[in-house]
Amino acid sequence: MAQGSPLILSLNYLHNSSMNEIGTMKSEIDTPALLIDLDLMEKNISSMSNFLEGRRCKLRAHTKVHRIPFIAHKQLRAGAKGICCQKVAEAEIMAAGGIKDIIVTNQIVTPAKISRLVALGREIDVSVPVDDIVNAESLSKIATREGVRLGVLVDVHLGSNRCGTEPGEQAAKLARQVSALKGLRLKGLMGFEGHLSWVEPRDKRRIEIARTEELLIKTKKPIEGSGITVEEISAGSTGTYDVTAQNPEITELQAGTYVLMDGKYREHVPEFGCALTVLSTIISKPSEDRIVADAGLMSMSSANGNPIAVGLPDGLESEMHAENTLLRGKIPSSVAVGDKIEFVPSYLDRTVSSHEWIFAIRDGRVELVLRNFGRGTSS
Repeated sequence: MAQGSPLILSLNYLHNSSMNEIGTMKSEIDTPALLIDLDLMEKNISSMSNFLEGRRCKLRAHTKVHRIPFIAHKQLRAGAKGICCQKVAEAEIMAAGGIKDIIVTNQIVTPAKISRLVALGREIDVSVPVDDIVNAESLSKIATREGVRLGVLVDVHLGSNRCGTEPGEQAAKLARQVSALKGLRLKGLMGFEGHLSWVEPRDKRRIEIARTEELLIKTKKPIEGSGITVEEISAGSTGTYDVTAQNPEITELQAGTYVLMDGKYREHVPEFGCALTVLSTIISKPSEDRIVADAGLMSMSSANGNPIAVGLPDGLESEMHAENTLLRGKIPSSVAVGDKIEFVPSYLDRTVSSHEWIFAIRDGRVELVLRNFGRGTSS
């Protein structure tokens, strides 16, 4: 499937339900339901594309936030060079949707997952980070046996205390070892500085990001001193994009949340709007200071705090249960049982994976219904 075939993609993902069909008014959608404001999402995509225009650094859109090929193709058409996925299963969905250039940004270690990754490598350009020579040798063994050449990036630890070998000579040594292995092609370096995405004030964040990313540049020098080309340096996040993209040594920006944006992250990058909401119905108003909605933890994640109720006064106390959210405080008298309410979740990834269908809204009506084929892709 061609990356530039939105009509085909749209038809593939249509939802044939008679209740929530294309053209339905947003207010008539049964709830709970996951909504995407198409105008706002497309504005986010354009804003990132415009910022990157003319720069050496290109967007490698991280799709774990939505896991939907239709959205990934929009990002690609706006200038992204490829995408990132967090898991092999996500990459399989994206490859089936016609996307040809993918980095799986997790270490792939088990033989079963390596075999799946190598199988993808027969069809598309797929790369993976490594921070351990034993893992690299396992990748090499299976790739060589299957006649596939995998792209590899040495994962450099930048302070997140997650994956990654230490910058400098330790990472350079691993790069030299990887470059000698059959079945692998060393593409360069990868770093994650997302732990700095929420540092405030923003000027302080920018200084710390620039200082941290310098570790990647310093690591590149001894590798190239060994006669090995560092083709790519892939790094960054939504919260670091305005620094990462301006570094002349960094070739790829791994930003994802910007495209839909959640309520908590937006506090730190307010230039991107919250395009994703959960539509809910008020099912009870037992008193003038309490309402109950039909969307709870099974519909939206509270990983970074409770959701924001759109259009209601600030300062309401919220309490989430499995299938309900309670709101307490100064509730407007006009709010009644049966009214619809939208919530901006605090964390997108888990919220999206809770829904089988996603309703894309424009001008208050359903323009497109997307099947969430990436739901549950955690393997």
